[in-house]
Amino acid sequence: MEIIQGTTHRAFSVSDPSCVGEARRHVAHLSRTLGFDDVLAGQAAIVVNELGNNLCRHAQQGQLWIATRSGDAPELEILSVDEGPGIADLPQAMRDGYSTGGTPGTGLGAVERLSADFDIHSEPGKGTVVLARFRPATTQAAQQRAFRVSVMAVPAPGETVCGDAWALALDGPRAALLVADGLGHGVRAAEASQAAVEVFLKQPFGDIKAGLEDAHAALRMTRGAAVTCVQLDGEAGTLLAAGAGNVAIRLVSGVYNRSVLVQHGTVGVQMRQVQDICMDWPAHAMVVCHSDGLQSRWPPEAVTALLGRDPGLAVAVLVRDYGRGRDDVTVLIVRRTE
Repeated sequence: MEIIQGTTHRAFSVSDPSCVGEARRHVAHLSRTLGFDDVLAGQAAIVVNELGNNLCRHAQQGQLWIATRSGDAPELEILSVDEGPGIADLPQAMRDGYSTGGTPGTGLGAVERLSADFDIHSEPGKGTVVLARFRPATTQAAQQRAFRVSVMAVPAPGETVCGDAWALALDGPRAALLVADGLGHGVRAAEASQAAVEVFLKQPFGDIKAGLEDAHAALRMTRGAAVTCVQLDGEAGTLLAAGAGNVAIRLVSGVYNRSVLVQHGTVGVQMRQVQDICMDWPAHAMVVCHSDGLQSRWPPEAVTALLGRDPGLAVAVLVRDYGRGRDDVTVLIVRRTE
């Protein structure tokens, strides 16, 4: 069984080249934390520099979102997100030597070559999202999972600690996940949500109702949290969920869009008898679980064009376009590996 957890995504607003240096130094620090060798750390530094400079030249309200993720294959993730003019001809822009800004034009092609994972999505008039991940070559085989997963957790404006928390367990064709949203913001909210994660990690694939009841008891000394747990079986094609509060679950595909309704309440404060929900999980559908820092009524069309792509693109598009901008926000997406 593989356990995956991640750090909060740190956002760097990029309005001029000096902002890129701060992001590059943060990437260097994270590379050391993950034990990257000098070559891999240097590749990550080149990529964050290229993406940041592209934001300065071409974008509006551009940001770099940077985080690490633990598991059998520890990773560094860099997301470049903007609301700029978009890229009209993406294949042309990916070719070495192409530039609209009077530069050598090697940026996006170099980013793709240097990254373990790379994907890009651009819509003219709406903006561009670029995803790059890095991990040691010795851990590449660990990526042959039954699921593609991406998560983003961003603190509320003015906060350095995210009041949301998440965790994921993978075991062959099964996946179990938890997203918790501590009441309020900051350190005390984070204490509540992290307490829920600690309970979940004891038995990720245990009885889902009993797990939520255990979390309710464990969170009584905290301010409480909205918590949703989900267990997925890729072979059986089923989703089992239980929760209390406003952490939402949606199943989305080009032909299927369904919300999973969990009960009201606050884990650790007031919660009714736990009810679980079981439903089919179509092979083509992605599971989206998010805190209320994301608007609840985002349209499925926002992500259907990205169903076959790295789920990190869909996560970033949702946060960019439908984040409330005044609260912690966490979005977790799981889909089957094709």
